[in-house]
Amino acid sequence: MRITRTDSIRFNRRAALMLAVVALGLLQSACSNFTTRQPPVWVWTDMKKQDKYKAQAESQFFADARASRRPVEGAVAQELYVADTPRATGVEDNGTYVARNPLPLSKETLLRGQQRYNIYCAPCHDRTGTGRGVVPSKAVWVPGNLHDPRMVSMVDGEIYHVVSFGRRSMPGYRFQVTENDRWAIVAYVRALQRASLSTMADVPADMQEKVK
Repeated sequence: MRITRTDSIRFNRRAALMLAVVALGLLQSACSNFTTRQPPVWVWTDMKKQDKYKAQAESQFFADARASRRPVEGAVAQELYVADTPRATGVEDNGTYVARNPLPLSKETLLRGQQRYNIYCAPCHDRTGTGRGVVPSKAVWVPGNLHDPRMVSMVDGEIYHVVSFGRRSMPGYRFQVTENDRWAIVAYVRALQRASLSTMADVPADMQEKVK
C-alpha cells in the first residue's frame, strides 16, 4: 500500500489531535477542584504541593515524632505581647480604673482621636456619640449613648478598658487600635461629651457673641 504525502500529513494531524486530547484529560485530572477521594495526578510541581510540615503532622526527624515543636524555654512572643500595665489595660494595680488619661490634652491628640473614632466607633455610636450609627439601624440592639450620665461618670480608664476589651455586645478593639490611639479616642469622647453637655457659661466670654 502506497502512502502519499497527503496521507502522512493527515496521520500526523490526527496523532497530534489525540495527544492534545490525552494531555487535556491529564490536566483536568490533576485539578484539585473536582470532588474525588483519589489523590490528584501531578503533571508538574505546583505550589499546592510543597515539601513542608503541617500543624500537628508527624515527623521521623525528631525523636518524639512531632513536627510541631515547642518554643524554646523562656521565649516570649514579641508581636502581640503587652505587659499588663495600667497604661495598657486602664486598670491600676489595686484593681481600680485609671482616673486620668495619660496622653496630653492637645489639638494633635484630639484630632487623632477624632480620626480613629470616626473609623472604629462612629459606625455604631455615630459621629456625635448618641448611639444611632449605621450598624444599629440594621440590627436589633442599640449601642450606648456616650452622653448618658452613666457614661459621663466613668473615669477615663474605664472607657479605655471598654474600648480595649469590650463589654456585653460591644467587642474589644485592642488588636485593631494601638494603645495611644485608644487613649486618644477616650480624649475625643470627652470632647464630644463636653460639647453636648456644656452651657453658655463654659464658653469664653470673648467668644460668646460668636456662638450666639
